[in-house]
Amino acid sequence: MRIIGLDIYRVFAEAVVLEDGIARRLGRVDMTREKLTAFASTLWPTDHVVVEATGNAAAVVEILAPRVARVAVANPLQVHLIARAKTKTDKIDARVLAQLYAAGFLPEVWIPDAETQARRRQVTRRNQLVKSRVRLKAIVQSILHAQLAPRCPHLDLFGGKGRAWVLAQDVPPDERVAIIRHIEEYDRQTSAQRLVEQDIARSAMPDKDVRRLMTIPGVDMVVAVGVMAAIGRVDRFASADQLSAYLGLHPSVRQSGDGPAYHGRITKRGRSDARHLLVEAAWQAVRSPGPLRAFYERVKARRGAHVGAVAVARKLAVLIWHMLSRGEDYAWGRPTLLARKMRKLELAAGAEPRRGQRGTAYDYNKPELRQADRAGAEHAEQAYRRIMQHWQRTGRRHQPAGCDGSG
Repeated sequence: MRIIGLDIYRVFAEAVVLEDGIARRLGRVDMTREKLTAFASTLWPTDHVVVEATGNAAAVVEILAPRVARVAVANPLQVHLIARAKTKTDKIDARVLAQLYAAGFLPEVWIPDAETQARRRQVTRRNQLVKSRVRLKAIVQSILHAQLAPRCPHLDLFGGKGRAWVLAQDVPPDERVAIIRHIEEYDRQTSAQRLVEQDIARSAMPDKDVRRLMTIPGVDMVVAVGVMAAIGRVDRFASADQLSAYLGLHPSVRQSGDGPAYHGRITKRGRSDARHLLVEAAWQAVRSPGPLRAFYERVKARRGAHVGAVAVARKLAVLIWHMLSRGEDYAWGRPTLLARKMRKLELAAGAEPRRGQRGTAYDYNKPELRQADRAGAEHAEQAYRRIMQHWQRTGRRHQPAGCDGSG
């Protein structure tokens, strides 16, 4: 068996073959489909290829996988920690990948299927548009600040009333032209975001796992699809702690010798986009009755609001793992709220609005039905508070006499 190590860059890749324990340089391969396909035709069906996870690694795997026995994708951060060297060249990096794979020490990453990759790309496109729209608002805010304009009295700067207020401000003509241009670009990107969200909603409609996650308060279509795009298959995580660590929500731990273990901030390593979505969902979840709000208020009283929101986000990751692994919905979900979310999902997917007709989400508009829907969640919240009060009051168990370690 030959092992081919590829150190991938933007325009080329350095190739090294490891055969019978001897590494031999194959040369550089241009990072185009034609050149990479020609290189793949020179490989043997029994070869194993090793590459690092980069922005174009998925396309490399797609071209090489049909021609060889296996393509392994390595975690670049862990590879660099294992094989740290003072002398670093492209050839050495490619050789290290092949040698680690041959020795069984290569830290591999999961290769998502085509559907998961497409979902991840759509989520990334939406995130890019959201950030760009926020940046346009910030630019307009900076123009108004530089011209000593007062604070906008309206909540949305680019809403109907906000735009009228912005255009009524006394600014130089060139600045006014720039503001109008930024508003027009904002509208264009808003339309593009709606189209991307429509594609995301259409792919999410038949997905039962997306619907299952939407039973959690605070989790809408965007959060559910973004988290599922990051997870892919939940069975690749053996426990809920592995999932929270993959999302960077697991606390860091420091321990040496016989000393105690110290838990610090979350690691923030892993899928940052899914982590940010869960934190946003946590802020929404704590506004609704339920055990999550009681948990947030308990942590907030000791550590502050921001730490409490991150703790709820980690709790959501643990909850999501159990729900997906067991195939169960959220136990304290609210049916009327879920019906409203599903109706929004249908409208985002392009469904025709039924004006003047009572649909599945009508019950959410009736206060008495909405309050009855909240009753179960409020009961669960009170039960959680009672359990935590008893646990805090009980405290640490007393040791029997003679077992305190004093002789």
